[in-house]
Amino acid sequence: MNSNIGQFKALLTKEYKEAFRDKRALMVALMMAFMAPIMIMVMSKVVIEKAVDKPPVYIKFTGAEYAPKLMAHLQKENLLNFADIPDNDKAIWDERNIVINIPESYGQDMADGKTIKVHLQADFNDKAVSPPVRRINNAIRDFSLSIGYKRLLLRGVDIRLLNPVKLVEQDTSMPDATFIMISMMMGLYMIMAAFMSGLSVAIDSSAGERERNVLEMLLCQPVSTLKIVLAKLCGASTIAIIGVALVLVLSSISVSFVDLTKIGATFSLGFTKGLTLFLLLLPICFFASACQLFLAFQAKSFKEAQSTVSMVIAIPAFVPFVLMMMDDRPQWLDWVPIAGQSLIMEDVFKGVDVNWLAILATSGVTIAITAALVAVLTQKLKSEKVVMALS
Repeated sequence: MNSNIGQFKALLTKEYKEAFRDKRALMVALMMAFMAPIMIMVMSKVVIEKAVDKPPVYIKFTGAEYAPKLMAHLQKENLLNFADIPDNDKAIWDERNIVINIPESYGQDMADGKTIKVHLQADFNDKAVSPPVRRINNAIRDFSLSIGYKRLLLRGVDIRLLNPVKLVEQDTSMPDATFIMISMMMGLYMIMAAFMSGLSVAIDSSAGERERNVLEMLLCQPVSTLKIVLAKLCGASTIAIIGVALVLVLSSISVSFVDLTKIGATFSLGFTKGLTLFLLLLPICFFASACQLFLAFQAKSFKEAQSTVSMVIAIPAFVPFVLMMMDDRPQWLDWVPIAGQSLIMEDVFKGVDVNWLAILATSGVTIAITAALVAVLTQKLKSEKVVMALS
């Protein structure tokens, strides 16, 4: 018993020394953990700025002199005439080329109560043009409604007759769920960190050691292949766990620099939530490393292992987006690795009571699949085809 523990300890020490020896490679492996919080902070600030702030929009007007009140209303909404544009912004807005044509009959049609057609010309497929066009539509609609209401009031008609039924919305979500975008990004980056952080270590300890003939020397020793696989799994998983912990801690710090009060939102990640998320993602770290080791050993060379295993990163990025598109999610998704964790993280961020049975279920399935991969890999390492990369 003691000899078995000693052998495994020696193998694990060897894997840790290999993993932590190259500091530059380790920093590259953990780059996702350091970059994710910065990306969350920057993207959150950009989204809030677009949602709250109203930067000036410069429009090329024709016939502006026919509608002075409309022009004054647009100016209040920071929708300005292209003639007043600063020189440093002229090239940008000239390229966007947003044009509004006001007909010469605007004043007469307004007096006669006729519908006035104001033409808006722009490239509606241009993403940079979409927000300004949306603001222009809203501003002109509000201006049109205000004139319509005034006309009704002059005729003695109560404008409340236009809205006989009023829907009163009551938001039952928890306060922590008011800005779900941060939660979604943090959950996605944590799962990706579990797959990306230990990636280089998993490839180097499998295909890399095989090319350096280290694996063959290990297998020549009186050590079971199960211990070798478990040691490599623990080495890669440890780096993945460090990556997940860094994303969790640093993201919580970076969000504090985002002013969510501008949109009336709140976000807080206490110790209990953080610990729940960390425990939830622990099986994913081992599952990701097991998948990477399994695929790396199937490759014939180190370069092939890099290209093959790198494709696994697409899984954690793809699954959450698929879940977002699904309105009615089947029950079996709660048991599937990555999908089950994503759904539980969504509930945790929303402030919903944690379903520990669901956590145990999805963690149990994840651990079972990981154990199956370890068992298969243990048997494969007994074959010369895998050790010598003959197939």
